[in-house]
Amino acid sequence: MTGEHVGGNITIIGGGLAGCEAAWQAARLGGRAVIREMKPERFSPAHNMPTLAELVCSNSLKSDSIENAAGLLKAELRALDSLIIRAAEATRVPAGQTLAVDRSAFSEYVTSELQGAGVRVERGEARELPGDRPLVVATGPLTSDAFAAALEGLVGKGLNFYDAVAPIVYADSIDMERAFHASRYGKGGDDYVNCPLAEGEYGAFYAELLKADRAGAREFEKMESFEACMPIEAMAERGPRTLLFGPMRPVGLVDPRTGKRPFAVVQLRRENRDGTLYNLVGFQTRLAYNEQKRVFRMIPALERAEFARLGKLHRNSYLDSPRLLSCSQELRKSTGLFFAGQITGVEGYVESAMSGALAGINALRSARGLSAVCPPQTTISGALMRYVSGKEGEFSPMNANMGLLPHIEGKRRREMQAERAVEDFTRWADEALAT
Repeated sequence: MTGEHVGGNITIIGGGLAGCEAAWQAARLGGRAVIREMKPERFSPAHNMPTLAELVCSNSLKSDSIENAAGLLKAELRALDSLIIRAAEATRVPAGQTLAVDRSAFSEYVTSELQGAGVRVERGEARELPGDRPLVVATGPLTSDAFAAALEGLVGKGLNFYDAVAPIVYADSIDMERAFHASRYGKGGDDYVNCPLAEGEYGAFYAELLKADRAGAREFEKMESFEACMPIEAMAERGPRTLLFGPMRPVGLVDPRTGKRPFAVVQLRRENRDGTLYNLVGFQTRLAYNEQKRVFRMIPALERAEFARLGKLHRNSYLDSPRLLSCSQELRKSTGLFFAGQITGVEGYVESAMSGALAGINALRSARGLSAVCPPQTTISGALMRYVSGKEGEFSPMNANMGLLPHIEGKRRREMQAERAVEDFTRWADEALAT
């Protein structure tokens, strides 16, 4: 942190990952930031903590490997001294090569660090678009109805789809006589609990999964799921072997009781530092609550599972960003109005953090009369921002992925892409943030 105010005030609506990172970047560059957050006055259907930066879906920030898009994005964020990455590393729980966190400790860490940096937090729901400029809108996929209506008045009708949340079970309710600790191919130690299924057990589970009742869509008639967060039962509808190539794939695992690879496996990932809670990896669902308990207890090691949280379905709103936003995430028709996070159509925790970082940087530059900046196309963040702001045809949310980067020929293609991205991003950050 610079600790020295050198001009520039920005207002941020929303205290999620994107909003918090935007505020942090403004503060560390000598600006002043105010976050307007509706909690605890009002909670969305998926939130329950009064603190900022609450993780509501998974506790995983995905891979730390630099040759993976999520890991590369983290490397770029580290070049910006990202608060979200700093918090994740400080509250990490064992998960092999995956950066997973204790979500309560993570949220508390971010809240405390922002307070220490002088960021002011104003509690209460924003029901109208304020006149403050520069303004960063980072209200997330669960933007309140009132504020969504205000946005629609500015940009036209938005889009909706649904995110499905995976269940969490208590560790002491897992039958470890029928499960084993391991990571795929032995990478990362024994951080996962693996629940194997024989062929007949999988067949019975699959049949009941297809028959199980689902929660209703309430006022929304059509349910659309982002491909990377598809409910387990929706995947199952694609065929009996789909799950065996998805969340229940057994590759890279050997059951020590048999010395063989299981027919199918459900992996459980530690949810907190103490290891008292485990998340069913890839088991996002929209099944009715009673059906979740019935069907998921057909997994042998979870026969007596007690659920700390059941899966649920919630709305996810996002803008038609290619029509509305520039690469800097500024609304094309309104100078000084920026959007950040999942409301722009980026998908994922780390993606939201980077989106917030860039929006915060550009909002501060706007306050100082400077032009907006965007990382080069050769960086994963720059490539993602250009996709979100320039996608042709029908637009849907996108995770960071290596396919967004310009192609490089050679056997070391991914490694070379990653090396170039880190080098180019570091150079860009040094130049862009020096002004």
